[in-house]
Amino acid sequence: MTKTVPEDKARQGRWGWHALRILIAGLLLAFIAWGAVEIYGEVIKSQTTGQSVPQAPAAGQKSTQGG
Repeated sequence: MTKTVPEDKARQGRWGWHALRILIAGLLLAFIAWGAVEIYGEVIKSQTTGQSVPQAPAAGQKSTQGG
């Protein structure tokens, strides 16, 4: 036998503050992770642009390295 529920009693659950807090916390954690990756990327970029990369001597020039 099916259960008959009156219309004023049949409703969905309310939104709830707990779910909202979890969603906001997840969003904040995503922004923190994004910021950390941005900072790490800038540090890596500044380290690679500050160093000189050794290049092979041009054609016709003598190498100063032994070998």
